Amino acid sequence: MILVSSCLAGLEVRYNGTHSLDDRILRLLEEKKAITVCPELLGGFSTPREPAEIIGGDGEDVLNGKAKIIERSGRDVTDLYIKGANLTLKKAQEVGATLVVLKEDSPSCGSSTIYNGEFKGKKKVGNGVTAALLKRHGFTVTSEGKLFEFLNEKE
Repeated sequence: MILVSSCLAGLEVRYNGTHSLDDRILRLLEEKKAITVCPELLGGFSTPREPAEIIGGDGEDVLNGKAKIIERSGRDVTDLYIKGANLTLKKAQEVGATLVVLKEDSPSCGSSTIYNGEFKGKKKVGNGVTAALLKRHGFTVTSEGKLFEFLNEKE
């Protein structure tokens, strides 16, 4: 079973109430090969919500207590992101996920890049907190941009 970010399946759960539909993800869902998850909603956020970025590192640093996730207004939402990551891990374990496809750049889901913490639209190399936790527990995590490599498709 493949676990996928809900926004990639067309659900309007992103921070700004939009989705990031990926037709390959939709096909996997239709074929009953994937199920959706949204770490932010599991953590207790609603949609829409204020944008948040990791300050002082990446998802690994958040899990190690060395970085925080802060909303644009300055509110510390680290605990909610960690809660969502833990519940996503539990779901991945329950369904026996063989692959996890998460939305790139997100403070939860980024699997190779995240926003740099300045709220200026700039990115840096790093994992979001959910991606970092899943990788720590041995799950294969990728982004929608690299999905074709795992599905043996050509772009």
